[in-house]
Amino acid sequence: MSEEATRDRFGQALLQLAREDKNVVAMDCDLGRSTRSFHITEADESRFLEMGISEQDMISTAAGMAHEGKIVFVNTFAVFATGRCFDQIRQQLSLARLNVKVCGSSAGLTQGPDGATHQSVLDVSLMRSLPNMVVIVPADGPQTEAAVRAAYDHQGPVYLRLSRYDRKNVYEEGYSHDIYKAVELREGKDAAIVVCGPILDHALDAAELLARGGVSAGVINIPVVKPLDRESVIKAAEKYCVLVVVEEHSVYGGLGSAVAEVVAEMKRTDKAIVAREGIKDDFGESGTADDLLNKHELDAEGIAKKVMRNI
Repeated sequence: MSEEATRDRFGQALLQLAREDKNVVAMDCDLGRSTRSFHITEADESRFLEMGISEQDMISTAAGMAHEGKIVFVNTFAVFATGRCFDQIRQQLSLARLNVKVCGSSAGLTQGPDGATHQSVLDVSLMRSLPNMVVIVPADGPQTEAAVRAAYDHQGPVYLRLSRYDRKNVYEEGYSHDIYKAVELREGKDAAIVVCGPILDHALDAAELLARGGVSAGVINIPVVKPLDRESVIKAAEKYCVLVVVEEHSVYGGLGSAVAEVVAEMKRTDKAIVAREGIKDDFGESGTADDLLNKHELDAEGIAKKVMRNI
């Protein structure tokens, strides 16, 4: 399988949209090459607006352009897009249901050497809390392409979480699954690993490691954290005794919290235990992506250990 970062496929998908629709516009804050949003210039240089290091102003300007009928993809590192701009996103995008797509690049621990100041481990929680906001966390290239298309098709604000972490593509090209629906990529009996984002392939490898030790673990990918596919979560909670939710994000407010909320509201008493596994009330630190995932047990071996502690 080929390897790529979700930010790379995002740039290609954005370019394709721009070629199809002249109302598609991209904005960035001095990071266009890193976020890959600069690719839109291959279709039309005038539809790439370099805003300088002024993220809050970028959101406000995008809101104005959306009022004029433009479909605006705003881009910067996820930590700035969601934290520095939270008030503007809340007041100007979510409240008004404007057609702006907030693209948070270099998300999570795998942002790497820039350390805690640049690693977004709270962004899903922030965006998930906003009314009218869709939150998508694609796992690989093909799923990212589908995510960008879904963001474009949705009339309203979307948060798209993107990564610079090169990983194996799990899905085949031409991904056609409804991105709003969870996918059970591997069936199991003892537990299910529920996962979003580029650590999906680590979760699949973890299931293989567990199988060698006699533990049967399923793997369920949920790319859209909001609106959550409640039906699939309920089905999984009825099928498995334990759901181990792993994410490259704080355990507070992300996918694990969303899954736990659904399971807690189920009326049945014989439902799964939900274990939220991710970053434990902490910030990141400088290091390579692989070293940081290893430290927080979000690589294959670490995820396998998390499963074993919860069954």
